[in-house]
Amino acid sequence: MDEEQARELLGFLRLDTRPDLKGQATGYVLGLTGSAEGQMLLAGRPDFLEALLLLTGDCSLAVVKDSYHSLINLSVAVATHRVLAKELPVLLHRLLDPGYAFTDQVCTLLSNLSREEGTCRQVFQAMQEEGLELAQVVEVFCTEGYNKKAALHYLGPLLSNLTQLPETREFLLDRSRCVVQRLLPYTQYKASTVRRGGVIGTLRNCCFEYKYHWWLLGPEVDLLPFLLLPLAGPEEFPEAEMERLPVDLQYLPPDKQREKDPDIRKMLLEAVMLLTATKAGRQLVKEKGTYLVVRELHRWETEPDVQAACEKLIQVLIGDEPEPGMENLLEVKIPKDVEEQLQHLDREEERQQETQGKGPGMQMGPSGLSR
Repeated sequence: MDEEQARELLGFLRLDTRPDLKGQATGYVLGLTGSAEGQMLLAGRPDFLEALLLLTGDCSLAVVKDSYHSLINLSVAVATHRVLAKELPVLLHRLLDPGYAFTDQVCTLLSNLSREEGTCRQVFQAMQEEGLELAQVVEVFCTEGYNKKAALHYLGPLLSNLTQLPETREFLLDRSRCVVQRLLPYTQYKASTVRRGGVIGTLRNCCFEYKYHWWLLGPEVDLLPFLLLPLAGPEEFPEAEMERLPVDLQYLPPDKQREKDPDIRKMLLEAVMLLTATKAGRQLVKEKGTYLVVRELHRWETEPDVQAACEKLIQVLIGDEPEPGMENLLEVKIPKDVEEQLQHLDREEERQQETQGKGPGMQMGPSGLSR
């Protein structure tokens, strides 16, 4: 599409365009955003992005739907985030509207926008300026039927992305608010992998705050069984081993199935791994029979990257304690040459996953999830 064709198409992306022509134009743009070439073309055109944002307020539901889906496809590109972030106040208002018909699309768009830390901070800042607290987002997320026209599953990845930021993790982990506890049942939410994965990503990111580990592992939250149960299968253990496991993991039925999504299994393992960062955390995780669950998972697992995550955790669970002064694994300073070597290995692992069609792997740092 040359510049003259682009200007002609842009002329139809207006609120006052005849409805049939406007519908054809937004349908054509949606088709363009379905290809890498079309995304590259439109991602660098702020005028198209602004026109599509304006059309999300059109009176035609078909035009609004196509416009949102185009924006969702384009928002995967970081280059679009600066323009799209200008509409954050409007998007956040629509997010909370219980009667808005396109809240799922808004959730998905906000999830993509908050994937990168820079725009994620803009999203959080806009929330504060609009008086939207994280507690309200969690309340909407946990209220079944809040919006009869939307499932709101993508609020899960949005929460996960927001917990890239230390201040949002601190908020969710505030003991006086009891926010994080409300998310725990969704680690077993069968109806949506997106919602389930978003919650587990949120919990995983929260586990980077090691000063809260004792509270997370204690009776007020009791996080460990919620992380281990999706990883457990129907295996039977000798009585002595069974008694070491948390009550919720004892005598599981013969039809018990493990988490089906390998990326979610890996995040669960990473969360448990983070909980072993301190000496006290390692001791408690070991006492709860975690090794038994991870050992059986490793025997069952077929995905190489999840197997590797199992092996790393097993090494911590059965290995010797670190030397004095190195008990907190999240505070250990890694020599620069070793860090560079580890980063090289991470990049190699990502390349292998991309070759296998899995896309980039999860990094061991508070991170976001994309559409």
